Amino acid sequence: MAIPESFIDRLVERSDIVDVVSSYVRLSRRGGEYAGLCPFHNERTPSFYVSADRQAYHCFGCGAGGGVIHFIMSIENLGYADAVHFLARRAGMTVPEDERDDELPKLRRRMLELNREAARWFHANLNSEAGRRAAEYLEKRRITMKTAVRFGLGAAPDSWDGLIKAMAEKGYAREELERAGLAVRREGKVYDRFRDRLMFPVIDVRGDVIAFGGRAIGDAEPKYLNSPETPVFSKRRALYGINLAKNTKRSNIILCEGNVDVVTLHQAGFDNAVASMGTSLTVEQTRLISRFCKEIVICYDNDPAGQKATERALEILKNSDFSVRVLKLPDRIENGMAVKCDADDFIKQYGAEAFEKLLKGSGTGMDYKLMALQSRYNLTKDEDRVEYLKSAVEELAGLDSPVEREVYAAKTAQAAGVSLQSVLDEVSRTAGKKRREEKKRHEREALRPERQVQPRERSLKYENVRSAMAEEGVIRLLLRDTSLIDGCELAEEEFTSPFLGRIYGEIRRRAAENRSLSPPAITAPLDAAEASHLTEILEKPEASGESRRALEDYIRVIRRERVLSSSDLAEIVKKMKEEKGGRG
Repeated sequence: MAIPESFIDRLVERSDIVDVVSSYVRLSRRGGEYAGLCPFHNERTPSFYVSADRQAYHCFGCGAGGGVIHFIMSIENLGYADAVHFLARRAGMTVPEDERDDELPKLRRRMLELNREAARWFHANLNSEAGRRAAEYLEKRRITMKTAVRFGLGAAPDSWDGLIKAMAEKGYAREELERAGLAVRREGKVYDRFRDRLMFPVIDVRGDVIAFGGRAIGDAEPKYLNSPETPVFSKRRALYGINLAKNTKRSNIILCEGNVDVVTLHQAGFDNAVASMGTSLTVEQTRLISRFCKEIVICYDNDPAGQKATERALEILKNSDFSVRVLKLPDRIENGMAVKCDADDFIKQYGAEAFEKLLKGSGTGMDYKLMALQSRYNLTKDEDRVEYLKSAVEELAGLDSPVEREVYAAKTAQAAGVSLQSVLDEVSRTAGKKRREEKKRHEREALRPERQVQPRERSLKYENVRSAMAEEGVIRLLLRDTSLIDGCELAEEEFTSPFLGRIYGEIRRRAAENRSLSPPAITAPLDAAEASHLTEILEKPEASGESRRALEDYIRVIRRERVLSSSDLAEIVKKMKEEKGGRG
């Protein structure tokens, strides 16, 4: 059985959405609503609104929307039942455990337990002959056993089925290891995914082992291998080391490229280091970091790939609430030659004190961008100075803060040998042009007929748009004025949209049972796309006054369209449209 609906209703009533969202998003009051930067996509101006009256959120940019449960599902990457438990703990409520038999939560719990057992087995191998090569590798990299214990590092032996056999003794089937990304099936055979590797368990902020990273000890390829996506792991949302970095006393988070960098920095006293899992920085990862600090220091490798990753990260963080700095690692000297290095290399050669000085002297993200631009041009040549100024102005025009614009415009003017005013004028002109282009793009998008009426999610597409618009109106009216429900004689089968018909049926059922008809209660059992679409429907304007007459008009349209669609007239109209299109 599922979690009782009556409990869900009580939980929603005790979980004020403004309070919940405020712990993730900086909100400011705008009239009767609250606005902020959407946590689900990258944006510069707020299009994310939270309504205290309707207890719902909606983003006019990406379309995300729903009630408090859907917000937690999306922001925390949780399934429905897990999000309910998350909110219940927050509200001091206890979920009836005997009712929690949903398949997905059971799968998640079982997978997390399997990951924990696998991590223990990998770690135990470090002290055995099976993990000798991994232990020697740690010693070579100057990673102490104390640090290895703190991070739960382990060893995957050079065998095909060592983990499979060990987990079988604990009652786990091969199919479970496959589903968790710990085993691979090829040509009918199942074998360990990680073999002859130093293992890094990936632990989330709740302390659960959600995945693994494996560093090849020998010549195996790839050098670094991460777990695939699973029901408990999304690499876009995970950060290696965040379980430890969240407790740092430092005021920022250092973003590195690799797991070894994180381990080395923590060992050197920089317990605020994290790394993404084989991906560039994502919006989801910045949301996770924002729960613990408001400053990010990017410390990627100083090779071309690291420089590109830094630029991508700066783009993601542009105009965010974060204060962003870039720690630029110098080349290290090896056999008298300058060699590109990463954080681990630097710490090993120069020590923690030297890294601390780099950290304190790191420049802002815009400083990094301007320096990178300067390195591409010869500023003693007029044509290069012009090109540098064009590129710099494009960057400065993307800044929202007038103060930041002036500060960096001054640096740009000085580097190019031109007046500050000339740079400011160009920045103002370019920023105005960008705003006008963005406004036109939004207007074109808004005027597209299909954009106005069709759901964003294809699976919810309307077959009969006229009827669906009226069906939306019925739902909107009934939820705004529940006194209309008793007099509404429509049957669920009369709806042309299965989704809207289902919502209508849910409204009638809840009303008959005298249960909550609030938007978050209605959206609670829906998936993310459905909840977003229903929220968008409820956000549409509805004429005030004469609600009953408006309801009758909507019903009339629905029934007229039903008659038309069931007659030969519909086929005639369709053929006429096709013939007209062919002549065009």
